[in-house]
Amino acid sequence: MRVQDQVVLVTGSSRGVGLAIAKAFRAVGASIVLNYHKTDPSIVASIAKELNAFTFAADITDPEAVKALFANAENHFGKPITTVVNNAIVGGFVFNGDARPKVPELSWSNFDSQLQGFLRGTLNTTQAALPGFEKLGYGRVINIGSNLFQNPVVPYHDYTAAKGALLAFTRTCAADLGPKGITVNMVSGGLLDVTDASASTPKEVFDHIRAVTPLRKVTTPEDLAGAVLFFASPWADGVTGQQLVVDGGLVMN
Repeated sequence: MRVQDQVVLVTGSSRGVGLAIAKAFRAVGASIVLNYHKTDPSIVASIAKELNAFTFAADITDPEAVKALFANAENHFGKPITTVVNNAIVGGFVFNGDARPKVPELSWSNFDSQLQGFLRGTLNTTQAALPGFEKLGYGRVINIGSNLFQNPVVPYHDYTAAKGALLAFTRTCAADLGPKGITVNMVSGGLLDVTDASASTPKEVFDHIRAVTPLRKVTTPEDLAGAVLFFASPWADGVTGQQLVVDGGLVMN
């Protein structure tokens, strides 16, 4: 399916990486479903007008809310969602290494919060997408990961562990859903310049990443969005269960 014929859901798309991904899809003609949870509705309305997007507020950790999101989007566009980009971060997580909980201070609630967002949220959207995918004989799931799983330059224990679990789920879903014509892949970014989540990162960390990265730059949300479009495009028809790291070459695998 051509990208311009797709109906694309991007979770957590009212700001940051999610918004950059939504804009990239819209730029090539795709229909956009903007998902948000706590963002000011007036801000979402402005974005929706700019992108001619359908918007729906839903907590991705709530399976009933996610089902309602898919049903309303299909009713709006007259066809199912074809492409799901799992991007949302829950719990207000920010990248501030100085403030992160270290091993002696960690509690299970730290991990549970991240697993609820990344793993439970992705399970909910993937399950809700399946009826539409099966109707079409086609589907794309693109999960947003992190290069911290390969290179924990700052050891955010809870966040990185949840992203590692999401990579495992990406691969098991790819194996399970491939016979239905559904691909499941992951795009993993590095530290991003700059999103709400990374705005708390000290300047020294940005400088260090820039200095040791082969391209001598910090990855932008737009850099990441380009790789997401690749996995959604016909060029990636034969690719599933893969992780593509977009970080200027900092992590090579």
